Amino acid sequence: MSRTRAGRRPSLKTYARIARRVTALTPRSTGRSTARSTARRASRRRTALLAVAALTGGLLLGAQHPAAAGPNLIKNPGFETAGTGADGMPYCWERSGWGDNDFSFDVVADAHSGTKALKVELTRRVDGDRKALITESAACAPTVGEGLQYDLSLWYRSTTPDAAITLFRHDTTAGWQYWTDLKTLDLSAGYQQASVRTPAVPPGTDRISWGVSVYGTGSVTTDDYAMEEVAAPPVAPECTGTAEQCAHGTWEVLPTLNPVRSMHSVVLNNGKVLLIAGSGNDTDMFAAGTFTSAVYDPQDGSYRTIPTPDDMFCSGHVQLSDGRVLVMSGNKGYPSADGTIGYQGFKDSYVFDPDTETYSRTNDMNDGHWYPSATIMGNGDVMSFGGLREDSSGSVTAERWSAAQDKWLPMTQVNQTWSYWGLYPSMILMQDGRLFYSGSHVFGNGTPGTGASVYDYDANTVTDVPGLQNKDERDQSASVLLPPAQDQRVLTIGGGNIDSNPEANRLTDLIDLKEPNPAYTHGPLLPQGTVDLGAGPQPQTGDQGKMYGSAVLLPDGKVLETGGALHNRANPVYETSLYDPVLNTFTPVAVDPEARGYHSSAFLLPDGRVMTTGDNPGNGSWNHHVSLYTPPYLLKGARPTITSLAGDQWLYGDTRRITVDRPIAKAELIRPAAVTHSSDPNQRFVDLPLTVDADDERTIDLNVTDNPNLAPPGWYMLFAVDAAGVPSVAEWIHLGGPPALADRAMASAHVHDFAGELEKPAKKPAKKRTSAPVSPSVAGCDRHYGTAGVCVPTAFPDTVRGTTPAATTKARCAWLATHGYGALKVNGQDDPLRLDPDGDGVACGKGDTGRG
Repeated sequence: MSRTRAGRRPSLKTYARIARRVTALTPRSTGRSTARSTARRASRRRTALLAVAALTGGLLLGAQHPAAAGPNLIKNPGFETAGTGADGMPYCWERSGWGDNDFSFDVVADAHSGTKALKVELTRRVDGDRKALITESAACAPTVGEGLQYDLSLWYRSTTPDAAITLFRHDTTAGWQYWTDLKTLDLSAGYQQASVRTPAVPPGTDRISWGVSVYGTGSVTTDDYAMEEVAAPPVAPECTGTAEQCAHGTWEVLPTLNPVRSMHSVVLNNGKVLLIAGSGNDTDMFAAGTFTSAVYDPQDGSYRTIPTPDDMFCSGHVQLSDGRVLVMSGNKGYPSADGTIGYQGFKDSYVFDPDTETYSRTNDMNDGHWYPSATIMGNGDVMSFGGLREDSSGSVTAERWSAAQDKWLPMTQVNQTWSYWGLYPSMILMQDGRLFYSGSHVFGNGTPGTGASVYDYDANTVTDVPGLQNKDERDQSASVLLPPAQDQRVLTIGGGNIDSNPEANRLTDLIDLKEPNPAYTHGPLLPQGTVDLGAGPQPQTGDQGKMYGSAVLLPDGKVLETGGALHNRANPVYETSLYDPVLNTFTPVAVDPEARGYHSSAFLLPDGRVMTTGDNPGNGSWNHHVSLYTPPYLLKGARPTITSLAGDQWLYGDTRRITVDRPIAKAELIRPAAVTHSSDPNQRFVDLPLTVDADDERTIDLNVTDNPNLAPPGWYMLFAVDAAGVPSVAEWIHLGGPPALADRAMASAHVHDFAGELEKPAKKPAKKRTSAPVSPSVAGCDRHYGTAGVCVPTAFPDTVRGTTPAATTKARCAWLATHGYGALKVNGQDDPLRLDPDGDGVACGKGDTGRG
């Protein structure tokens, strides 16, 4: 059910938390033990503002009780047994933490029960944290079972709002590693109980360790820990379709055509979908000044065309924290007929309001950016890089949208490295506020170096990250932050290169940004489907993969990858699969019957289905058919229902209550899509650890991360998912409050010390420059033939060649005819591809190929 923003107020508890949590602290970072360098820490210091929020009425959450499902699995849960070490820690408990802080661990008599409790205190803090954890040993760490969940609880009192229950797991291959933060602890003068349920134990995990992290000045005293195995409810999914449908899902091609040539798709916070075309890669539309957008309503299948003020063809876009859509740059001009001038990007910028369904102009960007990136930051600001300037050269200007000022900042107020990041570089926000460039981009080769890197805005440095396979063949690959965002793992899928136009690859790469020195590792190869090489679909062979693919986060925690093509704007690939981040496997499922190559989009709807649109082959045609995918989880019987929600305005570190009609296994927030050209760097799935009422498993408190970098402020889809992976229909919630609150939350977030020991040397800003040189044929199209909306490839596939110049001409013309190009006018006197040997001004005419 959609909710409007009007009339919603945070609860009394929410406002009280604001007042407690706004303290003069630096960003938090919690790893196992290793601190970053002094220079690194100094570059990331911030000063928080002290503020007190007004109190207002609302729903207060009652006390929760841990589910009692078995014996307590914790040894020495009340610290009554002394340890034998010199550090004075109780038996089966150990110290941990990192960073520049003054701390103490003390066994005290201020117990909840018995005679002892454990107190952790920070008296000075620059960064890092201190943790009291169950000893990571076979003797002390509780044994766990794969796929099971456990209820954890403890009694505590706290003088700091900066504390959390933190969980580690032992992998039988990789050893001990951070797992997740489960719950932020409130201030409490007297003892109160905190309880929370773990996620399902991942494969390969045999033990866990957990305890309390303290990451702000003050103390937390804990006692009476408990850990109990959850008795899983019986799962008996009932197939509501055929066996094939229940295993692989189903596709439906909608009867109503998309009225616009949409290449940008944004799921709005009312459940509708904004589809932006601009001129739609149509030069006639551009010349006429006819620019289009439409709003699609999944509830009734209707489209409403929207007056569109500018050519937003190949713009950037991102949802702002208040639900409006920021649309930046677009197409100022198409390439010239002689190919001497390429695409041009303007400086114009607009916001789209979902309530009024209208665009309004903002201030201009500092530079033109055709094909820019757009990443929302933890405080609601937006960073944008790359693209083409007004003169077709590459933009080296970094842009920053200020959430507080609601405008683009002057270039003098934005850190600049003078780097050219290319077109649509995939820039993913990391949990500490840095940006990870995954190596996915559009057109040609990747950036110089390893192809992937970490950009630190505060330090204004770029550090290469190794391991990306075939980094110059990841053109229009898809990259996605895997579920849940707390895991900080990125998957990169497929890709090609329009300059050399090889067959697109099957490569996938994984990187774990929790590692001190993260590097890509090889993932499983993409499954193969069929490819249309011009004579109808045939099975893919050898290393044939795809570019132009889409990756969509699903509420059951899997990733749907679909669509794609084998070559530059040609040869659609029909293959769809589900990637399981836990098992690291792809499973082929039902295939979209429509071609989905260049300018296609795929995205999640609030009802759990996936919508796909578009396809723009090189011959200039457009596929207006829209497909809907029903995943297998929607064919497993009745769906859980969220029957009540304690308000739709949430803040970081909150605990928010829902009720459901039957027990669930997990809940999460999924940020709605804003996707184009295989790219949506803001897509993320944020886990909400559960606290389940022991007396009624349908009453559940959801524990919200306190870190805005994990869940940037804005509107999210809230899904509740049962043990069979069946999700509810989403409810809309707004996370973060006004921009000022998100900014303050950054100052007291639990940030972990991940990716803190990058081995490659950091690159400082280059010499200031105006732009980077970019070829006018950057889009992989030779403009000597046809109109700007038609793409004759600068490099034909390797199979399209002959033994003589005449045979090469004939082979290329045959390929163009097979792919529906029709007659092509030669622009000017040059014929670089030798498509008009007879010089009559028409490429591939009868006299050129010896036909007739």
